Amino acid sequence: MASPVHNPILRASLLLAMAVAASALAPGAMAQAPAPDHREPVLVELFTSEGCSDCPPADALLAELDSTQFVPGAQAIVLSEHVTYWNREGWTDPFSLDAMTDRQQQYKLQFGLSDVYTPQMVVDGAEQMVGNDRNKVESAITRAAATPKLEMQILNAHQAADRSVEFSVHVPAVPKATLVAALAESATRSEVARGENKGRTLNHVAVVRVLKDFGSSATDGRPLRLSGPKRSGAEATGNPLRLVVFLVNHKNGHVVAVAEQTLSQ
Repeated sequence: MASPVHNPILRASLLLAMAVAASALAPGAMAQAPAPDHREPVLVELFTSEGCSDCPPADALLAELDSTQFVPGAQAIVLSEHVTYWNREGWTDPFSLDAMTDRQQQYKLQFGLSDVYTPQMVVDGAEQMVGNDRNKVESAITRAAATPKLEMQILNAHQAADRSVEFSVHVPAVPKATLVAALAESATRSEVARGENKGRTLNHVAVVRVLKDFGSSATDGRPLRLSGPKRSGAEATGNPLRLVVFLVNHKNGHVVAVAEQTLSQ
């Protein structure tokens, strides 16, 4: 049998330690695991073209960013946006859209650029840089991740029989902000027959096939709808579609909320 403790201070210390131990062993009491590192969602847009010989390294950087998420503290939500103005150089990019060219023209005005160019990365609508400059891309994403965004949830997203996508969003109302949604194909592949990339096999990630501005009143939870992308032949590969939704501040063009969801086939 243990000897009694006669020192009052030591006895009090032992009683306190026993009480703490008993509390830890009480039903329902469990040690709290460290919270996982929070990653702030950051929208990363790449304006690119299969007709541009400088674009494949930027395409590869975007794919690496998407797959490895190598910027600490950031959840990079990526979009590959293929422009049309390279199509006159001998190769028509099968993923190019006028809507992407128009969107890049808007950024030209926003950033006060003399002209558009590829490859161009735009981070959260707040910074732009050459898309294959890894250091500048990483630095911009790090800065964007340091600014907390509004929490956005995509609700009830599903693909209908006509290939359209229906969904709704939950996000705090923001005056003078517009809701934009994109459908992006998770992975694409092309054998380029002409132009600057003739003979190359090009791979892309999160290629935008549909983009729509829903305006400033679409954040109230109402059902929203995007037309499904038109894919045929070699494009109809069954690649998953990503739904990317983001809220843009009218005043400065910055992204204040962004979320994505992969849609089941």
